[in-house]
Amino acid sequence: MNITSEYSLDSGTLTISVHGAFDFKCHSDFRRAYESASPRPRQVVVDLKDAEYIDSSALGMLLLLREHAGGDKFPVAIANVRPAVSKILKVANFHQLFEVA
Repeated sequence: MNITSEYSLDSGTLTISVHGAFDFKCHSDFRRAYESASPRPRQVVVDLKDAEYIDSSALGMLLLLREHAGGDKFPVAIANVRPAVSKILKVANFHQLFEVA
């Protein structure tokens, strides 16, 4: 499990990448990745390309990120979603709250 982040000053995009299991063990690192972004990003992308699986605590972390970012007014995208993870996001209706690709 590993969380990395990259901030593009040009686009104002914060990309948070999840490597391995996206579960409660990631909570502190995931929260730190978006709370420490400066200046405030204009968009956040959560890259799940290397996420092996997600659990319910990961869903909660995504909701906390969305709330912290500004809710409906702020674009948060979930990118590079594997089929198994996509299924979980669809069951949880996250496609209505996030741009999922």
